[in-house]
Amino acid sequence: MSKAEELVRLLTGRFDNSEQCRQTPGVPFARHVNTPCNHKIVHLPEGFSGVFVVEESYYTTEGKTHASPHLFLFTEEAEGVKLTSYEIPAGYGKDTFTYEQMGTVDYAELKPSEKFTPALYTCNGGVWEGGSVSMFSPVLKFTLWERFSDRELEVSETMEVNGKRTFGYDQPIRYKPSN
Repeated sequence: MSKAEELVRLLTGRFDNSEQCRQTPGVPFARHVNTPCNHKIVHLPEGFSGVFVVEESYYTTEGKTHASPHLFLFTEEAEGVKLTSYEIPAGYGKDTFTYEQMGTVDYAELKPSEKFTPALYTCNGGVWEGGSVSMFSPVLKFTLWERFSDRELEVSETMEVNGKRTFGYDQPIRYKPSN
């Protein structure tokens, strides 16, 4: 099994932070559904060893749930495993892009995100850590830091406009496997 496949294995499934919500007031309820999807992508290059994953993220705050889907590619690099974010395929929106609704997509039509700086993850003792800092505009900074293990997925995401945090929480969201 490649390092990328090993990392994707940890990330595959359904996860939520209900345990953290019970223990820490004020933390929003969040859940992830992560599903490898290479079999839905046609015309992959010969010998392609990366793993595409549909990540469906749902955040509930003030009684409203917001969807935030992503298409990620995990590739093995000399330094670790790289996560590259891709634009949602043509014909889908943030409310319609899910693994279940995803049809066949042509690899040639997939476009890496121009805004997201790829994240790099390294493994130490069975725990993967990494992240990246992306400038979505000259004043909008997105910081991602994550730690993954067999026990939980720990995710910290913040957005800052002109150095002032507009999204994110004081502590990482801790996801555990759910049904």
